[in-house]
This record gives sequence, C-alpha cells and structure tokens, in this order.
Amino acid sequence: MIKRIKKLKKIRLHREGTDTLVYGFIFIAAIALLLWRFCDNKAPFWCFTVIFAVVYGIVINFFRCPIRFFPSEDTEKIVVAPADGRIVVIEEVDEDIYFHERRIMVSIFMSLFNVHANWFPVDGRVKLVAHHNGNFHKAWLPKASEENEHADVVITTPDGVDILCRQIAGAVARRIVTYAKEGEDCYIDEHLGFIKFGSRVDVYLPLGTEICVKMGQATTGDLTVIAKLK
Repeated sequence: MIKRIKKLKKIRLHREGTDTLVYGFIFIAAIALLLWRFCDNKAPFWCFTVIFAVVYGIVINFFRCPIRFFPSEDTEKIVVAPADGRIVVIEEVDEDIYFHERRIMVSIFMSLFNVHANWFPVDGRVKLVAHHNGNFHKAWLPKASEENEHADVVITTPDGVDILCRQIAGAVARRIVTYAKEGEDCYIDEHLGFIKFGSRVDVYLPLGTEICVKMGQATTGDLTVIAKLK
C-alpha cells in the first residue's frame, strides 16, 4: 500500500481566488470612494456598499479552502468524495473512452455555495490527464458528463484498479484547473484541482464496487466515503 504523507498547509482561501478577490476589492473600494466623494446624497454609496459587500462575501465563501485529513490511515479500498456537494447520479453507464466497459458512475453536483476545491478520491498513481473542450450545459443534466467541457484524471490504485475522476464545467463555471500530473503519485488529502463557480465531478468505478452513498446525500470532499473497492 502506498504510504500517505500528511502535510499541514494553513490555507484559508484557495490560491485560485487571489486575483478575483484582490481585483474585486479594488473595484468595489474605488467605486465606493467615488460615490462618497461626488454624491451629495449618500444613499447610492450605502446601497452600493451593502449590495457589493454581500456579493464579495459570497465570493470569499466560494474560494474558502478548508484543511482536511481523512480520519483513517487505512485507505487501501476506500474511495472518498472528491468534492463538496450533493449526489445527483448513481448509475451504471458504458464508459467507451478509456475503459470500454460498464462502470458505476457517481456524480457530485457543487452549488455556488459549496467549497470548489477538488480532492483525489483514491491513493495511487496518475495514469492519464486529459482536457476536453465542449459545451456549458447545466451541470446536473445527464448530457453534461460527456458534452460539457471537462478534464479527466485516470488514477491507478495500489491494487491496479483504474478509477476515472472527471471535472465538469457547468453553465456558470468556465474554468477548470487540474493539478494532477501524469506519472506522479497521488494521495487522498491532496488537491486534484479546482472548478470555478458551480460545477460537477463524476467518479467512474468498476462494477461490483460497494456504493456507500445514496441519491441526494450531501458530501464533504476528502471526508465522505462514497464507495469501497472490491
């Protein structure tokens, strides 16, 4: 079994949000200053400040990056949720791109208010990383898995089982970031990537895998066990 290495990283906000938060703050502060300086009636200033302070707070919430560690050292057969969100699909599908066989697909939809950092669902080695351009349908639709822009990461577990983790863009999400590199070891507790503003992550598992979640169940990335491999 691959030994996991835990590194405590004191990250409060995800680095993918740095530019958005800095430029957003400068924009809000500049407009607010102009309204305060040149408007005798202060009502526009207060309306603008309150509204955009709420919006800025939502954006800060979106880019939060909690420090998490899976509570057990025994992760050999465990598949954890790669994202915060809610289970929207559990079904058998034909996976014809990589495996050319039936697989169990478990899909997690992330709303605007979820953490959007993604974690590796299993320990192993990254076998393949591929980005596919596509459409931007609503992420919870069945066709989104194949037709939307997405990034695929195939991971081989220590037992030689290949798992596909697919990051999918949604109607609002237009940027997928993938940190996984082909040939590198990967571990539960490490970030696989990040998707900006509402999206979905699919995990393709072998038939016979024990599914540990149900439709509509809320998931916590890197903590919720979604399946156990044979």
